[in-house]
Amino acid sequence: MSELELRIVTSNEVNIMKFDPVDPTARKQAEDILNDVRLNGVNGILGQATRLGDIASTSSKVIYDKTDLEEAFNSLSLDSKEVLIRTANRIQVFADAQRSSLQNVTVEIPGGQAGHLAEPVAVAGCYAPGGRYPLPSSVLMTAVTARSAGVKSVWVASPRPAAATLAAAFVAKADGLLAIGGTQAIGALAYGFDNIVPSCDVIVGPGNKWVTAAKSLVSGICAIDMLAGPSEVLIIADKTCVPDVVAADLLAQAEHDVEARPILVCTDIDIAKSVNSSIATRLSTLPTASVAKYAVAKGFICVVPTIEVAVEVSDKIAPEHLEIHTANAEDVARRCSNYGAVFIGHLSAEVLGDYGAGPNHVLPTSGTARYTGGLSVFTFLRIRTWMNITNRLDAQEVVRDAVALARLEGLEGHARSAECRLVSNDAMGGTRGGGEGTSPVENLPEPP
Repeated sequence: MSELELRIVTSNEVNIMKFDPVDPTARKQAEDILNDVRLNGVNGILGQATRLGDIASTSSKVIYDKTDLEEAFNSLSLDSKEVLIRTANRIQVFADAQRSSLQNVTVEIPGGQAGHLAEPVAVAGCYAPGGRYPLPSSVLMTAVTARSAGVKSVWVASPRPAAATLAAAFVAKADGLLAIGGTQAIGALAYGFDNIVPSCDVIVGPGNKWVTAAKSLVSGICAIDMLAGPSEVLIIADKTCVPDVVAADLLAQAEHDVEARPILVCTDIDIAKSVNSSIATRLSTLPTASVAKYAVAKGFICVVPTIEVAVEVSDKIAPEHLEIHTANAEDVARRCSNYGAVFIGHLSAEVLGDYGAGPNHVLPTSGTARYTGGLSVFTFLRIRTWMNITNRLDAQEVVRDAVALARLEGLEGHARSAECRLVSNDAMGGTRGGGEGTSPVENLPEPP
């Protein structure tokens, strides 16, 4: 097999893609860096950032405020400005719709009411990679979504930021950008930086294995969106597909990283051969072929007898991105259960999702789509519940049940706490059971 082709396998050879998203070596290195950050604060962050090449020296500029971000935006061409603005608007429309779908709730309970409040965290940190390629799209996906959720303070971190990255932070209405990357950036967002960048309640965004390791280590100090691994795309295709378009979509993911996973599940060996031929042809002229060819070598084509089997293989893998290039694509998509995001029909290129058609492009990888979804406004929201008992007589059944359950569990303090809310038979007019004699609750004032 050529290194410019995907290997062909059967469905029996496809294993469930469960990878530990945290590389053990990266975890140890990230732990050492975070310890330095905790112990030495700003000096630790700047020292690590200098050592790892984020900045030239500890005196380099690392904080870009709103004025800096606006200057970067103004330095762009009119076309570039308009692209960023249009993309941000589409992301915001989708995120606003998500936010409006989750409302505060009030329900009647015995003796009063209960409910939940859906409210944003106060501070969000949004990481955008700055390695092989600048990713202003990731700035928009994370920071715009945080603002739609109602987060008051939004900070971006990205090493060696290009003008487009800074401009995207401006368009997304970020409070500022920290020009540091990797573990040291995650540490700065988790613990704060120089009384300028506040410690964040949630840290989101894609990154390399050190970013993922650092996020795993600070999880608990703050929330994180997910532990993401290499990017993935799986395409289900039948004879109605256009093989060259399928090849183009596979290579779009392959060029992300040498560890990316391009996967095709198709119903005919001739499709597999045609797609492989197009991959080889396209790689010969692709400027990013030096990266993409390694990802191609790690991907595969699974030839299956039916679409039903294709769906089973896809659900087993639970890909980050799922494209459907088949007849009756909507029906096939409805039959699929496990994916980060699905792109239905040959017009719905995954790259349109990457670049802001609306839904978010920060998605679960490595099979984790079996139990979680991608970044959304919900990532930045807390669901807090409340209860307000205002009628002690109507609440008596709940009180008696609480007493009984507490004693079933052997928690007498709980039982006695509930008993303080019991009302005597006399107070109940003799119609309901209660504690003996006068309960302490009878001496409490009625709630307003």
